[in-house]
Amino acid sequence: MEIRKGQKIPLNEDRLVVTFERNVTALEIDTSAFLLGADVKAASDNDFIFYGHPIHQPSASVIYSEVDGAIQIFLEQIPRNVERIAVTATIYEADKRKQNFGQLTGASLKVKSFTGIEIATFKLDNFTVETAIVLCEIYRHKGTWKLNATGAGFKGGLAALCKNFGIDVRDEMTAPPNVEPPPPPKKINTQRKKSEPPKKTSPPIKITAPPVEPPPKRIEIKKGQKVNIKKRGNKLGEITINLNWSQPSASKGFFADIFGSKAIDLDIACLYELQNGEIGAIQALGNLFGSLNYPPYIELDGDDRTGSVAVGETIRVNGNHVNEIRRILIYTFIYSGAANWAEARGVVTVRCPDNPELIVRMDDYGSNLRTCAIALLENVGGTLSVEKVVSFFRDSKEMDDAFNWGLRWTVGRKD
Repeated sequence: MEIRKGQKIPLNEDRLVVTFERNVTALEIDTSAFLLGADVKAASDNDFIFYGHPIHQPSASVIYSEVDGAIQIFLEQIPRNVERIAVTATIYEADKRKQNFGQLTGASLKVKSFTGIEIATFKLDNFTVETAIVLCEIYRHKGTWKLNATGAGFKGGLAALCKNFGIDVRDEMTAPPNVEPPPPPKKINTQRKKSEPPKKTSPPIKITAPPVEPPPKRIEIKKGQKVNIKKRGNKLGEITINLNWSQPSASKGFFADIFGSKAIDLDIACLYELQNGEIGAIQALGNLFGSLNYPPYIELDGDDRTGSVAVGETIRVNGNHVNEIRRILIYTFIYSGAANWAEARGVVTVRCPDNPELIVRMDDYGSNLRTCAIALLENVGGTLSVEKVVSFFRDSKEMDDAFNWGLRWTVGRKD
């Protein structure tokens, strides 16, 4: 099976061999694997499998082959605290040799069973200055294992990968000379002295606090209004941005009562800009599904590419990496069908833990243009503000120009 970037498939084999294949041999490429917990971090250095540490101990569940660099994975032996295995590739001494994965052609990821049956092939392309790639993730899902074709690139090589997964790659750690350890804390005597009578205390004064109104469960944002998402502690958690539109009222089909016999294909998408200057788009058109655990930390839920599911379409944002995101523009476009926004009555709902739902209604119906910028999310002091935009454009390029994004656009289609 040939799979696309962002595609997820179930795994029916317990023993896998993952290999990285390429035509260009001038690049010295090393593969590795990270065993990760629910927080997408390695619990210890032992969970980093590479040429310097080829076997996971004590489980022997992941093995690096020193012969061909293949990663062997025994799913039945994976420790219970491990939720996913990230298989990666890096270029040895990339900065010194001035090399990157943009120089790579004809590369692909192969996943096979131990008996040699090919399970999946994933073509790797469209890289530029990256020196490290997360090739794929093998992860637990409701008691079974699945494969995610990730294809996410990093600058900074192996060090950047390790930092992302919580591994310290410093060569050595030495304590400064002549530094004495701090004195132990003094013990506090909590026992009352025998000769000291108990102190009399006044009866407590009852203070009746005024009733506190519970926070609203949802806030409908007006055009031009900005609402900040509040953090829970130091993190935001996962943010979901859902686009929904009018549901069927009869059994003639999803859009039968709304648009007659001509169904509309309404897709949610976004433009993103990271703090390091990286820009891009997330959309089903062109199979640009993004990644939740790697840059850009934004992912399109790829289950509904045609608008046929009642829950609509969803973009997910990893709020734990919000400091690396500068801004996100949520938009939608009509891939096929008439531009009938008035009857679609689209609604975008932004959800984040411990925050009210933020509602953005597409209540400007006076346009027959096919692209609509709905909401702008911007980094404000380490959190995101949400602003209602609802502006219409002829196409994505015109919208890009209006918001000064700077992408190059070509005509695309869905496979």
